[in-house]
Amino acid sequence: MSDSKAFNSFAEFYPYYLEEHSDLTCRRLHYLGSFLVLVVAGYALITGRLALLWLLPVIGYGFAWLGHFKFEKNRPATFKYPLYSLMGDWVMLKDMLIGRIRF
Repeated sequence: MSDSKAFNSFAEFYPYYLEEHSDLTCRRLHYLGSFLVLVVAGYALITGRLALLWLLPVIGYGFAWLGHFKFEKNRPATFKYPLYSLMGDWVMLKDMLIGRIRF
């Protein structure tokens, strides 16, 4: 699929998103970043240390972008499709947890 494709729905976007995450190490870095985002968010909310919430995009995007630039060798979909890409991160994590996508 072309990077310039206009997607009319997330359902159209998600197969493209998965193609852009075919490298296993890249996917694992996404999973790690998403898991750490949940841990840090939970910790910040439970302890009241809300200043830690600024770390969430750094952690999430840091691991994801490392995976794209170093292992996948492509440009993160976030740059062209920010909302769909964010949704894709969480759907891909869910799909990994239920065994639909290989970890």
